Amino acid sequence: MSLLDRLERIGGFASTYFVVWVLLFSGAALASPATFTWIEPYITPLLGVIMLGMGLTLQPADFARIAERPRDVAIGAVTQWIVMPIAAWAITVALSLPPALAIGVILLGAAPGGTASNVMTYLGKGDVALSVAITTVTTIAAPVVMPAWVVALAGEQLQVTFAEMFTSIVQVVLLPVIAGFVLRIALDRYAPRLATAGLSIFPAISVAAIVAIVAAVVGLNVENILTAGAVVLLAVVAHNAIGLGAGYGVGRASGMSPERVRACTFEVALQNSGLAVALATAYFSPLAALPPALFSVWHNVTGPALATYFSRQSDRTSDVPRAEPADD
Repeated sequence: MSLLDRLERIGGFASTYFVVWVLLFSGAALASPATFTWIEPYITPLLGVIMLGMGLTLQPADFARIAERPRDVAIGAVTQWIVMPIAAWAITVALSLPPALAIGVILLGAAPGGTASNVMTYLGKGDVALSVAITTVTTIAAPVVMPAWVVALAGEQLQVTFAEMFTSIVQVVLLPVIAGFVLRIALDRYAPRLATAGLSIFPAISVAAIVAIVAAVVGLNVENILTAGAVVLLAVVAHNAIGLGAGYGVGRASGMSPERVRACTFEVALQNSGLAVALATAYFSPLAALPPALFSVWHNVTGPALATYFSRQSDRTSDVPRAEPADD
């Protein structure tokens, strides 16, 4: 077995059992918080590593696809930008969440799309190109869109300015994505074998980084999880369900093909929870980071389940024999 094959196996194994790793290490963090709380200062750099990996997956063709299908990209991006922040705010009001938890839910709602949406779209036999295009657009726009929504929805509770959040998102998200994109172009041109190796191993690195972030947040919130865990989980479940329903409904209503409807469904609902965790930790409190951390677990339960349903639905459709034209 070649080294590349081994790297691909490691990456595939890590990604396949992602939820298992998250639950395992979250449980360990509940039992022994001090084992993971030391990770807190490294949450932002770890997110940067994850976003660098996202940049490595991008190619010039992905940006060309945005120009090829502006309508569907715009529908998916605008739906996410409008539905998820407003739904987050409505949930905080309906559940009367305390300020720290409310800010965490709003940060989650205002976050751009996450790379998990691309994976789930692929597993659900959706339009992966459209999914990548929407994720790219929402990520590039995140430095403006995310702080704008957070200031609008939680302004009275904020001690951070729009400019500070804008700068952080540029540093943590946009610059690593651009660096990964440039690095991918250089590697494809001058070291294609190294590029292939990087793409093979980075899924495992990203999984390890996300697991570390979630475990750190759990370790920092042991008492809060025991006292407020149920209401936070309810907020996360409701937010994810609204996103999935809105993405699917808007996709169908706008006349998208079934493959694009699936992509729109995942793009609207699956947020970049790691970014919300990093901003919550940097500017607010560990408690504010709890909702997006739990979302990291939950959307990796609903995502694969829905992807499996979509995949089976697609298989049934493809198995239906087409009617032969009648003879005259």
